[in-house]
Amino acid sequence: MKLGVPMEPKGETRVGIVPTSMKKLLKAGFEVVVEKGAGVAANYHDSAYEDAGATIGSRKEVLACENIVCIRFPGIEGISKGANLACVSDPFRNPENVKACMDAGITLLSMDMIPRRLSRAQSMDVNSSQDNLAGYKAVLLGASHVPKGIPMMTTSAGTIRPAKVVIMGSGVAGLQAIATAKRLGAVVYASDVRKTAAEQIESVGGRFIEVDGMDDFEDESGYAKPLTPEFIQKVNDTVCGVAADADIIVTTARIFGRPAPITVPSSAVANFKSGAVIVDMNADVGGNCEDTVAGKVTTTSNGVIIVGTSNLPGTIATTASMLYSNNLTTFMTSLVDEGAVVISEDDDILVGAPEDSDFYVNGMGGVLICKDGEIHPKQTRLGGVL
Repeated sequence: MKLGVPMEPKGETRVGIVPTSMKKLLKAGFEVVVEKGAGVAANYHDSAYEDAGATIGSRKEVLACENIVCIRFPGIEGISKGANLACVSDPFRNPENVKACMDAGITLLSMDMIPRRLSRAQSMDVNSSQDNLAGYKAVLLGASHVPKGIPMMTTSAGTIRPAKVVIMGSGVAGLQAIATAKRLGAVVYASDVRKTAAEQIESVGGRFIEVDGMDDFEDESGYAKPLTPEFIQKVNDTVCGVAADADIIVTTARIFGRPAPITVPSSAVANFKSGAVIVDMNADVGGNCEDTVAGKVTTTSNGVIIVGTSNLPGTIATTASMLYSNNLTTFMTSLVDEGAVVISEDDDILVGAPEDSDFYVNGMGGVLICKDGEIHPKQTRLGGVL
């Protein structure tokens, strides 16, 4: 079984497999071929891969492998018919990539479609591992841009009040952001449309912002449901009111397969204080802040700094690559049966939980997107997009 690890596209500093994963992959029977220089941006050099048992090869050699693992969709050129491609393909936003794989007879395994509530999926959940790091880095970016100290300090020149941080959304990324801001010494307020999040927010040191009329807007997969325009407006008004005098605001609201919802409209930004910093964690999918510019740090006319970094995990590529590699290695080795990678219809990770399961989400399957030129039957929502 050959497993190829290609270099990621320009702008992506992470790598799909790191040298420390080699032992487990080799034990499972994989022969790993890594494209020359694939891990350099994440500080994993060719010599480390070779020392761990991998072969360094050309891109052509890597893409000729029957199994290819990476982060970004690498394109289909050079990939053989029948090959397995495991990556974060974001199929709802990039249906053209799914169509390309179908036309080429490539089996597409999209790691962002992991059924995250299945207990067996936890160690394979690339969304959680990368979101966790993104939440951590978002607060550090906010702290680096805000023109004041974060913790309370008592000095001979006077007492410095702690910074006020508001975290909008408290999923995996939001909870890590809360915990990080709290460790830095900030007073942290946090919101979420899921009522169940209140206890989680408080457990990591945050103060829950409750909105009148709040229900539990959470779907069966653990993601936030789309909200009515009226309730979105109420949430925006309440949370942005709390954030009006905040020093750092981190936005985390992301809806699976849809554009990011606007949680900080321009009208709210106009009322934030000069020197406040907004870190928009969803700049890559439209942004939560109406004034965010993807990939840039901008300053509004009233002095509010907006950080639109598009790939937060990529800013800490060494750690992010290691966690992603652990997820991917666990996933790929789980597919091995008697010396071959088997794409089984009985594997809930691949095809989604049974329809009678609490974990089943109507119209969405698991990681398996297409095989043998056909979209998987459970991917009915994606079929509608195509």
